[in-house]
Amino acid sequence: METVRLGKTEIVTNKNGFGALPIQRISDEDAVYLLKKAFDNGITYFDTARWYTDSEHKLGLAFEGMRDKLWIATKTGANNAEEFWKDLETSLENLKTDYIDVYQFHNPAFCPKPGDESGLYDAALKAKEQGKIRHIGITNHRLAVANEAVDSGLYETLQFPFCYLATEKDIELVKKCREKDMGFVAMKALSGGLITNSAAAYAYLAQYDNVLPIWGVQRESELDEFLSYIETPPAMTEEIRALIEHDREELLGEFCRGCGYCMPCPMGIEINNCARMSLLLRRSPSAGHLSREGQEKMMKIENCIHCNQCKSKCPYGLDTPALLQKNLEDYKNVLAGKVSV
Repeated sequence: METVRLGKTEIVTNKNGFGALPIQRISDEDAVYLLKKAFDNGITYFDTARWYTDSEHKLGLAFEGMRDKLWIATKTGANNAEEFWKDLETSLENLKTDYIDVYQFHNPAFCPKPGDESGLYDAALKAKEQGKIRHIGITNHRLAVANEAVDSGLYETLQFPFCYLATEKDIELVKKCREKDMGFVAMKALSGGLITNSAAAYAYLAQYDNVLPIWGVQRESELDEFLSYIETPPAMTEEIRALIEHDREELLGEFCRGCGYCMPCPMGIEINNCARMSLLLRRSPSAGHLSREGQEKMMKIENCIHCNQCKSKCPYGLDTPALLQKNLEDYKNVLAGKVSV
């Protein structure tokens, strides 16, 4: 069994974390079943957030009275100290616990620091002194903010998108975290569903001994796939290496990661899926995307008013309106049979 140490937190866990964003889409009963099965089979790190609707509540149902046996990480999207304390108390209540192992600032547009106007870091320090949180972390999609957080020495963990589509700058960030003894939690290890071979995804990340991937789990079949990697971790083979190189050639560049920080759209466009529809059609079952419901979603792009709100909020600096139009044109060609998928 492969394990990873999350830097100076001294948390050591199996190299398969449970990403609890998807369980907000299923019932309490089904979520509790998945969470308990994950724990019973060796997964001990569970990541959730206040923004994930009832995800924290479901973790609380599953793990009440078991806090010494696992690690729970959650996040606050608070903009000030007052919101911070409200979020923290809500999380503690939802999770049915009196402390949180890793409490993270959720994708802030800046790096919270002691004494700044937000008061966020000072609030986190006080919460740590009170024993309500054990470790202070930060999540981000912005490379500049992530690097500032690492360089500041203020944080014990960084959660950042990392997969085999990583750029050299992403890899440098991972290595810097290792040098600083800062835990690195990899989100988007499957690049929002664009990576379809989880064994290849695992094998790539296994090359970095300081990286903990958290896999988003919604179905038992998905969980079983990741659980199988506990006993038989996928190794980097020539076949997997060739698959990774093929995917990098196809996917690297200006593509939407599906993070959703561009949302909501004033015109109701489901930007985080529509802006990458061309890739989804070719890398996942296309029937659902081409259904009547799928067509209605895509055609909403024609109502785009080019307000550029999505473009200004994209952490990757993408020209989102242009991506939407490009994907719509391709989608129409697929529907007309001019292009095959």
